[in-house]
Amino acid sequence: MRTKLSQFNYELDPSLIAQYPAPNRDESKLMVLHRDTGKIEHKMFKDILDYFDEKDVMIFNNTKVFPARMFGRKEKTGAKIEVFLLRELNPDQRLWDVLVDPARKIRVGNKLYFMDSKDNELLVAEVVDNTTSRGRTIRFLFDGTDEEFRTNLNKLGNTPLPKYINRESEDIDRERYQTVYAKELGAVAAPTAGLHFSEGLLKRLEIKGVEFAEVTLHVGLGTFRPIEVEDLSKHKMDAEYFKVGQEAADIVNKGKLDGRRICAVGTTSMRAIESSVSAESLLKPVEGWTNLFVYPPFEFHIANSMITNFHLPKSSLLIMVSAFAGIDFIKEAYKEAIKHKYRFYSYGDAMLIL
Repeated sequence: MRTKLSQFNYELDPSLIAQYPAPNRDESKLMVLHRDTGKIEHKMFKDILDYFDEKDVMIFNNTKVFPARMFGRKEKTGAKIEVFLLRELNPDQRLWDVLVDPARKIRVGNKLYFMDSKDNELLVAEVVDNTTSRGRTIRFLFDGTDEEFRTNLNKLGNTPLPKYINRESEDIDRERYQTVYAKELGAVAAPTAGLHFSEGLLKRLEIKGVEFAEVTLHVGLGTFRPIEVEDLSKHKMDAEYFKVGQEAADIVNKGKLDGRRICAVGTTSMRAIESSVSAESLLKPVEGWTNLFVYPPFEFHIANSMITNFHLPKSSLLIMVSAFAGIDFIKEAYKEAIKHKYRFYSYGDAMLIL
């Protein structure tokens, strides 16, 4: 029997969509789902300490969000243009794939000017190709050093908050729409399950003897792209860059062979590790691109637990979580979350599935 998109719909009061992060990272709510018994518990995120023991393993996605949303002006007309940086194609030539809005005004050969708040011109870009209806390839015309170029990008860029956060990005987002362990620059969206971990909570887990393994998956805009087919076997995911190193594979495999709890922190970590499975159902070092789409029924090979947020209806993230915990159990959990006024989406509360 085919899995259908309509199985993953639910109604949500917009007031439950978190517009700001919780005052403290580890003090959001935590719903704990026990797959073996069907029990649901209501906790605080910092209570996660109680569910992990020495030699258990947590797998973190150490991707770092860059300030991808920029605002420029078109030459001659001065029309305001939003430019969303998707990926760097060639660092030497400063070529980038971007989305532009409004797209109908932006043609090959146009120049775009980017100013700071005092109207100093920091960067100029030329449109060199059309890629999709909104997609363009642009080349930044900049003669300075790479460090100066990156500094200017950073000054001009805004934190790329998802559209369902109905406000402009603020200073707080530069820190809070980023995990405390973010290292590898390249994501246009945060791996949100990781936003709940504070430095203090990580230290307490470490003292308890929990092992940490880091992988990288650069979250792309495809994460938010609506699924437009009812038959999920026909959906194609956008490819995202990921890397699983030898050290992470060794830590995870030792824990798995010893029968420990292996926890994927977030759907992006889960996607990375399930894209790196050996013939022996162990984690292997891999670097490349993955377009893996996880939907029920799916056999998970590496993690036996996961931490995740509460996701959008009909999203690939909700579908993956349903594959892991069971469609009916997740439906029940979401009803509980709405009843208990949990906060939803990127800045919302968390779920631990055991």
